[in-house]
Amino acid sequence: MRKFIILGLSAALLLGSCTNKEKEEQARQQAEASRAELIAAVADRDQLLNLVNEISSGMEQIKNLENILAVNGGQETPGQKEQIRADIAAIQKTLQERREKLEELEKKLATSSQTNSSLQKTIASLRIQMDQQTQEINSLRGNLDEAKAQIGTLDAQVDSLNTTVTQVTAERDSTDQQNTQLANELNLCYYAIGTKSELKENRIIETGFLRKTKIMKGDFDQAFFTVGDKRTLTTLDLNSDKAEILTNQPAGSYVISEGNGHKVLRITNPAAFWSLSNYLVIKID
Repeated sequence: MRKFIILGLSAALLLGSCTNKEKEEQARQQAEASRAELIAAVADRDQLLNLVNEISSGMEQIKNLENILAVNGGQETPGQKEQIRADIAAIQKTLQERREKLEELEKKLATSSQTNSSLQKTIASLRIQMDQQTQEINSLRGNLDEAKAQIGTLDAQVDSLNTTVTQVTAERDSTDQQNTQLANELNLCYYAIGTKSELKENRIIETGFLRKTKIMKGDFDQAFFTVGDKRTLTTLDLNSDKAEILTNQPAGSYVISEGNGHKVLRITNPAAFWSLSNYLVIKID
């Protein structure tokens, strides 16, 4: 009988010992789970704080872009505009990544026993800030697109003006060329220097017995004449001891003087000299 009692007590003590160990194991496991959850919660909190800093930094980037646009007044160079456009695209991409990260953290915190109202408020505040940043970035992109459209309009106007200027310049050049050509033609003069026989042979003059030498009209040899310019022709070396002007150049508009042992014609008043005729015939001996 005593043996049965002892055995019963031993079994009860053994059972009690197993129950205590199980409780201790459960408590240890719960403590480890709580510690792991706490570590995860701290890590999530740290990620959230990092996200706060990143979003603040993103706001600074946006403000810098706004300042650049405000200072330049839309007068950025094409290279600057491309850089701003690239910066805006990068910020948009980063905003999307931060939004996804925030949603992931929010899901984690929603299932965590460590979540508190302060973290929830932080998440809500971050979401509002990111929405504001998205709006500002969209506004900046809109400003750039508007500036690009204005630049396109201005470029079209400039191209049109350039075309007009080119056309006007071409017309002016053509007019100048025509005026120059006309001035050159109006200032053309023709002179022939020769002996009496040479002039007669080339049908520039005609003579006869007891008849005055006469300049022929339009039937002379044009090739015998030398072409000159009234504006620059001021002196003719006649290479002769004797010289006589046969055409009707006005007296007082020229002088025939000696130079280097022979006659030299000096035109002293070109306008008067050529006023009656563009042709000059000089007979030399």
